[in-house]
Amino acid sequence: MNSLGKNIRLTSYGESHGEVVGAILDGFPAGFVLDQDFIQSQLNRRKPGQSSIATPRAEADEVIINSGLFNGKTTGAPIHFQLKNTNAKPKDYSHLKEVYRPSHADYTYDARYGEGNRDYRGGGRSSARVTAGWVAAGALVQDYIAKENKISVSAYVRQIGAVKLETPARYYAAEEVDATLVRCPDKAIAAQMIAAIEQAKKDKDSLGGVIECVITGVPAGLGNPVFDKLNAALGHAMLSINAVKGFELGGGFEMSSKRGSEVNDSFEMKDGKPFTKSNNSGGIQGGISNGMEIVFRVAFKPTATIGKLQSTVSTSGDEVSLEATGR
Repeated sequence: MNSLGKNIRLTSYGESHGEVVGAILDGFPAGFVLDQDFIQSQLNRRKPGQSSIATPRAEADEVIINSGLFNGKTTGAPIHFQLKNTNAKPKDYSHLKEVYRPSHADYTYDARYGEGNRDYRGGGRSSARVTAGWVAAGALVQDYIAKENKISVSAYVRQIGAVKLETPARYYAAEEVDATLVRCPDKAIAAQMIAAIEQAKKDKDSLGGVIECVITGVPAGLGNPVFDKLNAALGHAMLSINAVKGFELGGGFEMSSKRGSEVNDSFEMKDGKPFTKSNNSGGIQGGISNGMEIVFRVAFKPTATIGKLQSTVSTSGDEVSLEATGR
């Protein structure tokens, strides 16, 4: 489906080389002063064409909000975010119409929707371009929870290729994250990441990476047991992002090789409330928040479009070679 969420529901629409991409946010509270400058600033952080290590596709990504507002405040009605695709070049993909690109969604879309129905231009619906609408809607929600609930979200690049930030997870201010091209708050590690990207680019190859997210101010008691766990909801959302192949919370997979005595989060009292001395649980226990920082990581596979010659098959079943292009 194209929607995510229960109390507040995000619906995504658009294709990479269609006229527009966007999102509809339903269930958002009425009476909140919408800060369009903040929403645009988040879109500016996301938009392509910012440097030599990002996609060269240049999009203005100026958001149009044309419903759910009155006198600058939300009305409680669905909020519509729209962004125009101004730099689409569908002809660049005409040679890929009948070829299944390795590790793209070409074949699986044909298997799901039937051959001949897939928009092959830049991946169509499966392109990360569609996440622009998610960023616009997410920026509004981020602003809301910060102002109304004092919940703050920090996300940064922890790893690119084999280059990794080794320090413990912590909340970084946006200025610290944005101080480097790769949005790694450690400038020395960021320089190594950039060098690794430039080398992969020279080799006509690509790299994967890991994003780490730290959320502060979340009170204890959010979430539900069993199928509506808070961590399950986070995993659902994160694994819906293009190219994501892994999600881990707190100590994650490393805890599977340790003993309980090494990773159990012991409690202590602070200001009359229980808190944990460590945070290997990542702020969630039994699917419910415990009042500590929520910490999780998201793993992205290497970008599938690379300049190296690869073997694949055509839609007619012929084995062919492909040197992929695209943005």
